[in-house]
Amino acid sequence: MGWLERRLFRINERLACLAEEERLAAAELEMHRHLDDDARRDAGVTGNPIDREDARDTAADVARFEQLVAGAQKRRRRLEAKRDRLLARLG
Repeated sequence: MGWLERRLFRINERLACLAEEERLAAAELEMHRHLDDDARRDAGVTGNPIDREDARDTAADVARFEQLVAGAQKRRRRLEAKRDRLLARLG
């Protein structure tokens, strides 16, 4: 196996890891979105300062996980482009 094939193999392994990371982060993001929705409703209904603070906290969690998912997607697209370039050289 040549260096190109080994490099493609490593990229494919990293892509599989990134896909799993992205899947887990997206699932957690969905959970945080539900929590955020509940917290916002509670804050709107009660007007309680503690509920408003919870709503701010959950909104920050949602933003953090959105960035995490976006970062994983960006890294995946970059690796896929690199893999495509290597495959073009191979084929």
